[in-house]
Amino acid sequence: MEENKTEKYYYSIGEVAKMFGVNTSMIRYWENEFDVLRPRKNKKGNRLFTQRDVRYVHVIYHLTKVKGYTLAGAKQALKEKFSDYEERVIMLETLDKTRKFLVELDKELASRKDALSAATEK
Repeated sequence: MEENKTEKYYYSIGEVAKMFGVNTSMIRYWENEFDVLRPRKNKKGNRLFTQRDVRYVHVIYHLTKVKGYTLAGAKQALKEKFSDYEERVIMLETLDKTRKFLVELDKELASRKDALSAATEK
């Protein structure tokens, strides 16, 4: 999943689809299949996904695309152990954010090291 630099209150279906590398039709399909996924809709009928909705999509994505569950299997898993899967997804999101932070920090430190080396060579 891609991370957005600023946290938003609502995400469009296109933004959510992009986060997970799936088509918007997949998100709409999951919305019809999984009771937990119920984004709000504005007056025009556009879906508005909250951070919680995005987390539900992440759990569904993880079960169906990463773990290879069938829809029936994913539905059953969500009924039995939703909080366990949600915790795992939160952990994965945290680890991903931490990894991205460390990669950026490494780049920044390398850049500063190069600048310091160039300055001391003069």
